[in-house]
Amino acid sequence: MTHRSPFTRRQTLLAAAAWGAGPWAQAQTAVPEGGYRFSPVPQQSIPLVAGYWNPILAWVSARSGVRLQLKISRTSAETTKYVLDQDVEFVFTNHLFSPEREALGWRVFGRREMPPVSGQIVVPADSPITDLAQLEGKDIAFPGPEAFVSYKVPTAHLMARKIGARPVFAGNLDAAYAQMYSGKTAAAGVNSQMVEAHARRENRKYRVLWSSEPFHDLALMAAAKLPEREVRAVAQAFASMHQDPKGLEILTQVSQTIGLTQEAHFIASDGREYDAYRRFYQSAPKELR
Repeated sequence: MTHRSPFTRRQTLLAAAAWGAGPWAQAQTAVPEGGYRFSPVPQQSIPLVAGYWNPILAWVSARSGVRLQLKISRTSAETTKYVLDQDVEFVFTNHLFSPEREALGWRVFGRREMPPVSGQIVVPADSPITDLAQLEGKDIAFPGPEAFVSYKVPTAHLMARKIGARPVFAGNLDAAYAQMYSGKTAAAGVNSQMVEAHARRENRKYRVLWSSEPFHDLALMAAAKLPEREVRAVAQAFASMHQDPKGLEILTQVSQTIGLTQEAHFIASDGREYDAYRRFYQSAPKELR
């Protein structure tokens, strides 16, 4: 039998704040056959994404009593399309903080507790390129046009510097690294946390040409149509997972498979940590909004 770990007062207050009264309490939706669909932005290859999330969702489903099924996309743009088409109920993303998408009503209920990440432009450690200006006219690999930290933030900086590099969309971060290390592109736009994890996992070395201001990791979010009771149960399960011996064991094992440290776990959030994303959209070039 699994023993329930205590949910801290701070986490309870945060979860309650995120899921307060109002339309949330009255919202109802039919549960899809097989459970609610959970779609994370695919930062790694599909097998790695599945290997990380399936054990986590199985534990959260058992603890919360709310069944979650993984819905994996090939690209970050497809994950966003799932949201816009209302094909998923839960997501792990940072693509929903523009004014237009916040109007859809998706709400943050948690995030992964990790140091903030930066958008970076990197090259292989043995590359002759040592300055951003040398990327003029060259190809840069990005995961996709929806990738906030890995594409929009670095591209905004390149545009501000008037550096005319050519974007090559690889589909996910792992594919972008492959393009760069194989020499098909001169550089890659990356997430600082993910490129470090990839380098540790694959024994690769790289050089950072530029790094942005810090942003918090992707957010756990739920659709506006979901019943408050069920979302709160899911939020509490995610935030208490590392406090349960079996939950901690699962987190440690799956984090190692994608190169994250064993301290990576989930905490409650009311979404205020994502104000840096909102500020970006206030001044971003129109084509990146």
